[in-house]
Amino acid sequence: MRRSKADAAETRQQILLAAEQVFYEKGVANASMEDVARAAGVTRGAIYWHFSNRTELFLELSRSVRLPQEDLIARELEAENADVLSVLERAGGDWLELLSADAQRQRILSILLRCDYSGEFACVCERQVDIDAEHMRALEAAFGKARTQGRLAACWTPQTAATALRWMIKGVCAEWLLFGRRFDIAREGREGLRRLFLSFAPQ
Repeated sequence: MRRSKADAAETRQQILLAAEQVFYEKGVANASMEDVARAAGVTRGAIYWHFSNRTELFLELSRSVRLPQEDLIARELEAENADVLSVLERAGGDWLELLSADAQRQRILSILLRCDYSGEFACVCERQVDIDAEHMRALEAAFGKARTQGRLAACWTPQTAATALRWMIKGVCAEWLLFGRRFDIAREGREGLRRLFLSFAPQ
């Protein structure tokens, strides 16, 4: 039994890796389960044993791009005397640096950015909206804490600061992934974050 569970887990991972490559090359809408089965070297039946449809397979891929140590960062922000702005700036820079070095993460984010979220993939968009809303709540709470500590400039509210940070990181990632990786996202991204966070701090 243990071996068959290991085999199933290995097959599932093999299917996910194949789906990632096929979705990246063909686009999610143009890729079939047959394409994924062929790339994975398994039968369509094997795919349907693990994933009921293409949407479920796509959803599973989208779950793999969370910020590493997200829980640790949350605990840091909860600490009573946490320097919230420093923690957030470092986390944003670490995310961009990770993306610059992780080809798999680049492919998955490119797939997400290029996907048409109408029709069968609307539920993926809804899930992403829920995740974005959760992240915004966490960011607004963090900036709210910074304001309570007297560390957020009066010209910013927690909501506007959270929105600006989110827009900057998402915009930098989209620009880099969709238009040829024309700049050093880790170095220039950290510099952009540094300047943004300088504007957050009271003068």
